[in-house]
Amino acid sequence: MAITEKRLDSNIHVLPVILSGGEGKRLWPLSRASYPKQYLSINENDQFTLIQSTYLRLKKIDNLLSPLIVCNEEQRFVVAEQMRQINVIPNSILLEPFGKNTAPAVALSALMSVEKYNDPILLVLPSDHKIKDIEIFNQNISEGISLASKGSLVTFGIVPKSVETQYGYIESNEKISGTAKSSDIKKFIEKPSKEIAEKLFKNKYYTWNSGIYIFKASQILKELNKFTPSIVEICKKSLEGSKKDLNFQRINSEYFKKCTSISIDIAVMEKTRLGKVIPLNVGWNDLGNWKSVWEDSKKDVHNNTFQGNVFAKNVKNSYLRSENRLLVGLGLRDLFVVETDDSILVAKKESVDEIKELIKELKVNNIEEVISTQKVHRPWGNFTSIMKGETWQVKRIVINPRQSLSLQMHHHRSEHWVVVKGIAKVEINNEVSLLNVNESVYVPIRAKHRLSNPYENELIIIEIQSGTYLGEDDIIRFEDKYRREFD
Repeated sequence: MAITEKRLDSNIHVLPVILSGGEGKRLWPLSRASYPKQYLSINENDQFTLIQSTYLRLKKIDNLLSPLIVCNEEQRFVVAEQMRQINVIPNSILLEPFGKNTAPAVALSALMSVEKYNDPILLVLPSDHKIKDIEIFNQNISEGISLASKGSLVTFGIVPKSVETQYGYIESNEKISGTAKSSDIKKFIEKPSKEIAEKLFKNKYYTWNSGIYIFKASQILKELNKFTPSIVEICKKSLEGSKKDLNFQRINSEYFKKCTSISIDIAVMEKTRLGKVIPLNVGWNDLGNWKSVWEDSKKDVHNNTFQGNVFAKNVKNSYLRSENRLLVGLGLRDLFVVETDDSILVAKKESVDEIKELIKELKVNNIEEVISTQKVHRPWGNFTSIMKGETWQVKRIVINPRQSLSLQMHHHRSEHWVVVKGIAKVEINNEVSLLNVNESVYVPIRAKHRLSNPYENELIIIEIQSGTYLGEDDIIRFEDKYRREFD
């Protein structure tokens, strides 16, 4: 059944609020705490990362504003860079000092926007979902916007395709029709046991909870004030004590740490009488584990997915992925094998849901590879540790066009730079020079220095460090265009 297109009043704006606080633990080792799945292009045919696609798929929505993105401090430059790559300037990148779940994030977004955009409609979106049918998705979102403009608090229920225990469920008052017809919400159900999930799957009143919401800023604030007024009060004080930094807004941590960690479902949606659910049947996938990634990917005649530098023989019903080295599979069945530059995962298909618990054990044992990769992202580009010894290290440094590192000094190490691609602008103790490919320069210990890329092409440097201490905290900054203190 086709959905009648509804035009939104030109005085009402739609503000996408993209929540980007997840760690993507179930997709380790590809996804890490410092660089989770929303910043990755998961399958080889994906042109954009998940967070980029989250905004780009909305382009046909009427009166759409640039996004407000909520993330943590560590990921702020990654978010800014990924938006820059798709030529999007966010309205704001709101930095949470602590993860407090979705209700405080929604409250902060509503408080920030209710006056600035004359009470916009907030379209709250997780940053890490994949949608195949963009046209139908946009029609469903437009239906939700129409309801929200009349005062409803709208969420979306994914029409179940299988028995799943990793999702919460929504019970509606009317049976699911598979179209965008809305229904009042009866109740929310937390992630069920397998026995209960089997019953819910057969019941046409239940959908998976997508975590997508639409409501007017003033309306959700009104309901938050009714059911959890302390959250609104704390978030208001957190914003009053916030600081603007470039396009980032740092909220006051002293106030915000007092905020209850609670989802918008529990805080409002389970209690309000204004809740509506619209069924979504759009090829949705949250890519929540390696099984869902495999299901989303292209397979060969033996039901395999191979990605990267992979050679396989007599392999069936498996997912083999190499990010760097040659990965050879022989005589494998029902396995996931994922290789990155510093880790390899080998797991049976029926064990993939246990990866999250495994990550907790690795953290307890202080395994660095759980948190970060050898590739470290910075606002100017990135660097990768290629190899290291006790008193030396070799790095590959990539500097984006028109970007530069800070003017800095090290107390414990000297550096040698070799240009392998592009042209580098080098400042050492106030002397400036340009280095071309195959040219190099030595940076003595305690010398003031800066490395820049003044041109439109990527700059790649090989850096050799030598010294008694090689930690990233051995740095004194004198000037920095990104206003960083520690990273």
